Amino acid sequence: GEIKKYVLDKYGLKVSSLYIAQIKRKHGLIERENYNFSKKENRRVPNCPEEKEKAIEDALEHFGMI
Repeated sequence: GEIKKYVLDKYGLKVSSLYIAQIKRKHGLIERENYNFSKKENRRVPNCPEEKEKAIEDALEHFGMI
């Protein structure tokens, strides 16, 4: 919740938990798989847009996570 609020307040962007998880995983903060994932072969996972990725990384730095 804090990361979403920080990004919304500072950048005016709404970011999803999925995007936050993607960025955390990119920085090695999440090891486990997402158990809610569909087991279908051609599952489509929306990728985080670059502007939101930068905003989330800033928030993670702000909270001392990366």
